[in-house]
Amino acid sequence: MRDTNIWGYGQDIGHQPGTDLIGYKVEATDGHIGKIDKHSEDVDASYLVVDTGAWIFGKHVLLPAGTIRRIDTVEEKVYVDRTKEQIKNAPEYDDAKHEGEPTYLEQFARYYGMPHM
Repeated sequence: MRDTNIWGYGQDIGHQPGTDLIGYKVEATDGHIGKIDKHSEDVDASYLVVDTGAWIFGKHVLLPAGTIRRIDTVEEKVYVDRTKEQIKNAPEYDDAKHEGEPTYLEQFARYYGMPHM
């Protein structure tokens, strides 16, 4: 059973603390969505920022670590348990707001359907 903390890396997904995931490709349940531009391993605030490139016109989206199904360090791919459509409709990531608003992550917790912990 998966850990219900959306902001934590699940067990048995292949997460190795300290691994630099920047540049890894990201795969939704129905195909490729982009590559990792930024990631965090902060306790109770772990996430990926994905650059979707031309797919949805350069939008950056934040995916909480709890959405990750598997990390493949050999293939340099991260598999998430959301569809392309769910990711496309997610709130756009804004680095300035993330740095300046303490409750910024809450909108992502609401969107992805799990409480902020």
